[in-house]
Amino acid sequence: MKNFSFITFITLLLFMGCADHAGKIEIKGKVLDENTKVTIPQRAIIVQALIKSDDKLIPVDAGQFRTDSSGCFAYRLTKVRNSYLYNFCLVGDSAYDFSTNKLGMTELNRYSKFLTFYLNKLTDLTITIERKSKSPLRDTLYVSWESNGEDGKVLYPYKIENYGVAPALEFIWIGGNIKSAIKTKAYADKNTIICWKLYRNGKRKEFTDTIFCKRDVSNYVNFKY
Repeated sequence: MKNFSFITFITLLLFMGCADHAGKIEIKGKVLDENTKVTIPQRAIIVQALIKSDDKLIPVDAGQFRTDSSGCFAYRLTKVRNSYLYNFCLVGDSAYDFSTNKLGMTELNRYSKFLTFYLNKLTDLTITIERKSKSPLRDTLYVSWESNGEDGKVLYPYKIENYGVAPALEFIWIGGNIKSAIKTKAYADKNTIICWKLYRNGKRKEFTDTIFCKRDVSNYVNFKY
């Protein structure tokens, strides 16, 4: 079984590295901020050709380019034989979330000179918690959040700063002198919902707060219990 898996892996690598080319196509377009529709300069775009193999779509590198100083791009894309779908993966960073756009050859042939991709702006979000109660000695608080419907923990790397007792597990604080801050990013101009679940004296209470995270500012939510 191990030998078979190894052979399959090597075959896949060779297959991905030896993509059969099928001509080129000139593509042009721009990358825009989803809300403001302002162009985004110097944005890297990775292209993957999707090739069907054993009822699965295998991504094959088909090139990469970036927008110019005006947020526009022009690129000569090498087509991969037997591939009729392409992923255009826009690289994310601390300012914008990543985005993947799947286009078929029919769309590319029809709109190759008028492509438009969109990115969601990210903004700073800090969630602070502070335990004011001295009793009971051991209660438990769990914190979670989602931005525009997406789990905030996977949307962007977060950092937890503890000025008191550190969490027993990630995002779970138990008793003690709790004073912590979760620093992360959320979607700008979108709603972010923060949920606190407090287990105290054998009962569970749930609190939620919705914040409209503004762009280009620091957004804060505080919870004291």
